Amino acid sequence: MPKSFPPLVAPGARVLILGSMPGAASLKKKQYYAHPQNQFWRLLGEVLGEKLAEASYEARFEILAKRKIALWDVLAECSREGSLDADISDEEPNRIAELLRETGIKSVFLNGGKAQAAFKQFIEDGMPSGVSVRRLPSSSPAHAGLTYAEKLDVWRAIADAL
Repeated sequence: MPKSFPPLVAPGARVLILGSMPGAASLKKKQYYAHPQNQFWRLLGEVLGEKLAEASYEARFEILAKRKIALWDVLAECSREGSLDADISDEEPNRIAELLRETGIKSVFLNGGKAQAAFKQFIEDGMPSGVSVRRLPSSSPAHAGLTYAEKLDVWRAIADAL
């Protein structure tokens, strides 16, 4: 049963980006968004004006900490064959609302439809007041309904939240 990674939250974080559950490539490498075709690091790098896609994994998180961005997943564990969000079942949520109360983060961005659906199902009712939540188009290579430029236009909302 796949399990998510611990949250990556530096002191003073103002934005939390939530995926659904790490895919097979990420779980194997023990790294967020490790699939080479996932556009996460490229999208976020362009939003921030940083070369995240070219940076080492450790350097990525130094940049995110400096920019006050935290990462986690809505789901703590689930059942799933492969990496597709559509195949997720038997979900157990992470303690997102608790993290938001502890850190004071006020902006949450959901990376894709499954992250949004799981958030609505498990997290939304227990949210602290004053936290904005917005869905982003998925950075996954499996979701090609929008062009990269169209995704990037929506992802730019992260910079506005900082």
